[in-house]
Amino acid sequence: MSSTKSNPPIIGITVGDPAGIGPEIVLKALSDPDTEVPVRPLVYADRVVVEQTSDLLGSNFELNAVDSPSEARFEAGTLDFIDAKVLKEPVVYGAISPSGGQAGYAYLNRAVDDALAGDIDGLSTAPLNKESLQAARLPHIDHTAMLKARAAVNEPMTLFLVRTLRIFFLTRHISFREIPDAISLEAVLDALPLCDLYLRQLGIREPTVAVAGLNPHGGEQGLFGNEEMEVISPAIAEAQSRGWRVHGPVPADSVFHQALEGKYDGVLSLYHDQGHIAAKTLDFHGTISLTMGLEFLRTSVDHGTAFDIAGRGVGDARGMVEAIRAAGKYSISVKKGISTEL
Repeated sequence: MSSTKSNPPIIGITVGDPAGIGPEIVLKALSDPDTEVPVRPLVYADRVVVEQTSDLLGSNFELNAVDSPSEARFEAGTLDFIDAKVLKEPVVYGAISPSGGQAGYAYLNRAVDDALAGDIDGLSTAPLNKESLQAARLPHIDHTAMLKARAAVNEPMTLFLVRTLRIFFLTRHISFREIPDAISLEAVLDALPLCDLYLRQLGIREPTVAVAGLNPHGGEQGLFGNEEMEVISPAIAEAQSRGWRVHGPVPADSVFHQALEGKYDGVLSLYHDQGHIAAKTLDFHGTISLTMGLEFLRTSVDHGTAFDIAGRGVGDARGMVEAIRAAGKYSISVKKGISTEL
């Protein structure tokens, strides 16, 4: 689907679990008069959820339910949405339920259908709740698993984007004790060409990637650990011999700042909290997650459903705004770069 500055990309926006803050932050993001989001937004939800959220926020949107993206108006003051027709009654905010999991999953599934068909250019998602998904006995436990099963082109990777800092993750949801064993030469060598590819898909022609160190001061030549000497440095040397622009291991207490300053285009973080802490300390609400390696770009807020404050109208929409902005900025270049070889 072609897009121009006057005809920006169509971005599907799923509201996530309807019992959480997802519907609220989506409507807030799209109704903020100071938010210039360069997209044509199409929301995926149930009519009852959109109406309930609109009432909660006192929204002035004209609600326009459509059966396909081609029917959307994309006019100021109008909220175009695909009615998934799953829920018929208003939701109970903050409640884990099979119906909430089923609804959130249905919104995502329909949006993926439209993205794969080329009817929307990219996808931006509000959070799902894993416990509700489990209660609904669905085949996938989160966004990433479902998207990988349905739309993977290469091995999907999460890319955090906050200001000019871009962070990939070598390992993610494993215990801290398991991290050193998961950092192998093969794992690093598998990850680095994907980092290079995905940065090029974002429009960086010759990206330079830094690999973070694991131990304090990069291990100090084995004084504080030998992973840098025995695994990470050999992997980087091999990557360099293959022509990749890779540096490191760079001590983790400086590599993220150096990347923010422009020395590196991206950082390969070795474990979950190493990269998360760097990004969220810099700008908690401005940190967004990009899922790379799919047939389309998916962006997301980097927080959960916040059941504890759902239904109170106090959810912070800044992350949702940035996720939608990023989808608008990068969705077309990612689609064009899908055929790029490793």
